[in-house]
Amino acid sequence: MKYFILFGPPGAGKGTQAAMMVDKYNFRHVSTGDLLRREIKAGSPLGIQAKELIDRGLLVPDNIVEDMIRLEIEQHPDVAGFLLDGFPRTTSQAEDLDRMLGARGEEVTTVISIVIDDEMVKERIRHRAMIENRQDDMDDATIANRIATYHQKTEPVINYYKKAGKYNEIYGVGAIDSIFERICELVDKF
Repeated sequence: MKYFILFGPPGAGKGTQAAMMVDKYNFRHVSTGDLLRREIKAGSPLGIQAKELIDRGLLVPDNIVEDMIRLEIEQHPDVAGFLLDGFPRTTSQAEDLDRMLGARGEEVTTVISIVIDDEMVKERIRHRAMIENRQDDMDDATIANRIATYHQKTEPVINYYKKAGKYNEIYGVGAIDSIFERICELVDKF
């Protein structure tokens, strides 16, 4: 089984590229945010636990998120691979993912990081905010905070995967199809 991790700052086009990768490669797109919302809506034991924490203003602990990912992997043995989006977000989560996959005799195939500069992130978030009427993404301070948080949280994870020889950058500027071609060239190597 193949396990691809998709990285990129807000506005990098991860959602767009993930949808195209799912269509082309029969991958299962695993977004931690989507998983949490689905489990909460279904009223599953994990969803109930997550909802109680969220309702109290707390972050959902790694073990709950990891259990959801483990279940998602176990429930979809028919796909060609998994595209993890939003996980891992910390080095600790990356280590846990390695242990989880290692117990299955598997490992992360590679990391695909869609790279754009911070000015492009600002432009894309503002543009998306106007189209989708997302008021929270129209504020410069909010955008700057999202960018800073991304750098602060993901750079240690990027270094973790660089040391493992599994980190790859894809330039995320240009036509959507051109970016997708660059991603496919990388995926096709695996």
